[in-house]
Amino acid sequence: MSPSILFLVLSAAVAVILLSVKRIPEGTVYTLRRFNGQARMLQSGTHLIWPLLERVVHRISLTGHVLTLDELFPLADAGMRLSGKIYWQVIDAQRADATIDRADALIRGRLLNAARAIDNPAEESPESRNSRLKAALNESLRNVGIVVTRVQVTLA
Repeated sequence: MSPSILFLVLSAAVAVILLSVKRIPEGTVYTLRRFNGQARMLQSGTHLIWPLLERVVHRISLTGHVLTLDELFPLADAGMRLSGKIYWQVIDAQRADATIDRADALIRGRLLNAARAIDNPAEESPESRNSRLKAALNESLRNVGIVVTRVQVTLA
C-alpha cells in the first residue's frame, strides 16, 4: 500500500474516532436519534456514539428557564394585561423530550387556562394568585416532566 493511501486511511480512522466521542456538559441531557427512528438519552459525561448513524436531536438543559409574559388577558368587563415571569425547569428529561421544543408555548397556554379558571383574578392578592397559578401549572405539567418553580405574574 502506498504511503499516501495509508495516510488517508489512518486520517479517516482518526476522524471517525474523534467524531464518536461526545462530551456532554453537567446539567444537560442529549437525545440522540438514529436513522431508523430509535432514540436514546445521554446524561452528562463522556460517551461514545456512532457518528454517521446517530445525530443529536435535543440538548435539554436541566437548569432553570425563564418565560417572560406580556399577554392581553380578557376579563368579563375589560381586558387586562397579564405580565411577569415564570421560572421552570426540566425534572424528567425523558418525558420532556417530546415537548421541549414547544415548552414555552405549552406553559403560556396552560397559564392562561389556569388564570381563566380563577374567579375575579383582579380582586385576589398577587401572592395568593401566583401561588394558585403555580399549583395549577404544576398539576397540569406533571405528566410532561416540567415543574414550575416560581410564578411572578401581575394583572395591570
